[in-house]
Amino acid sequence: MKKNKLILFFMSILLVVSGFLAGCSSNEAGSDSGDDDGKVEGEITVITQRTDIVDTVFKDYAAKFQEEYPDVEVNFEALADYEGQIMPRMNTGDYGDVLLIPTSIPIEDIPDFFEPLGDVEEMQEEYMAIDERAVGGKVYGIPIAVNYSGIVYNKSVFEEAGISELQFTPDEFLKALEAVKEKTDAIPLYTNYAAGWTLTQWESALATVAGDPDYVNITQPNTDDNFVPGEPHYELYKVMYDVANKGLIEKDPLTTDWETSKQMLADGDIATMVLGSWAIGQIKALTDTPEDIGYMPFPTNAEKVLFPLSADYNLAVNVNSENKAAAKAWVDFFINESGYPTEQAFGLSPAKDALLPDALSEFEGTGIEFETLTPAEEGQEGLVDAIDKEAEIGLWTEDFKKRIVEAAIGNTDETYDEIMKDLNEDWVKAREKVAE
Repeated sequence: MKKNKLILFFMSILLVVSGFLAGCSSNEAGSDSGDDDGKVEGEITVITQRTDIVDTVFKDYAAKFQEEYPDVEVNFEALADYEGQIMPRMNTGDYGDVLLIPTSIPIEDIPDFFEPLGDVEEMQEEYMAIDERAVGGKVYGIPIAVNYSGIVYNKSVFEEAGISELQFTPDEFLKALEAVKEKTDAIPLYTNYAAGWTLTQWESALATVAGDPDYVNITQPNTDDNFVPGEPHYELYKVMYDVANKGLIEKDPLTTDWETSKQMLADGDIATMVLGSWAIGQIKALTDTPEDIGYMPFPTNAEKVLFPLSADYNLAVNVNSENKAAAKAWVDFFINESGYPTEQAFGLSPAKDALLPDALSEFEGTGIEFETLTPAEEGQEGLVDAIDKEAEIGLWTEDFKKRIVEAAIGNTDETYDEIMKDLNEDWVKAREKVAE
């Protein structure tokens, strides 16, 4: 009954927004082996969000998989609007054999839809970031990649500017960007202000600025000093303010263009952009010299420099699948043998024994650490989001970031400290109310 009510709820929402959802024809394939008996055989359907490579790269994966499992036929179905298109099918049982766990499904309801893959305690020895969708000590999905946050940069521009260092304090980073402006024709840092969502990428660097994987989910919800001088949020967005205030960004941020900016960074017309690791592949694909595209940690004064890691979509097995052994074999292959996490998602493999991707291999032995964020303490799950929503700050929206840029370039009379003071006052009031 719980599952039916959940799906009816989501279907009612989807009916309201259906005019905005992209359609997609189905290429469904049924199972032909009856109840699963542990044999790796039969026909499975893998549902993916990668419409761009489903007919090319994924077909190559299937051919490689069938070298090991010749008795399994693999079919693919790609959804352009993954969340919107998969949810109406969840109540029917007809949602493939292998798919990505929709983020729309409440964590406690995951066992209603997906097959357990193993115990968290045991699987944590092999995989990282598997606890985000775990329930009752059981793992129901493995991340298709583990993303990291930082700054994409053009190595040729840095070389022309005489910059060789890749670990910066905020002051050192500003000096590096000033060198780019003085010695090259490139825009030192491109904000992508007009796109809006690109400014939210800065929030992912909070743990780097803090130098502590506990900060985001453990310290932050339990402090009234979230935006005060010396604290991570203040120092993070002070970088945004300073680069804009010193004229180290595009001349007219109100007219930026996201697609154009990727080509400009690829061509060396832009030196840096604050983006997640997912952007690396998109930018490398636009240049004949992909080796020129590098990645670095966000600048920090912390003693420990870290790349904060977060799970991408989790790959899982339909609890109704009639070929669960074959479906689980595909999950294992996709995560451990296909190369997808690093070659297509441009993140880290969730497998702990996997090699670092090329973009990060240069940091081996430098002391930079790669760590997943510490989950919230029991009873405080979702507390940061609840405080943020009550305060109407928008940690993961563009509003106050645009306010910072506008102030920095002189379009408003606000100072940076005035903006931070307002945000902190809102945080304190909301935290007091939410914690009651």
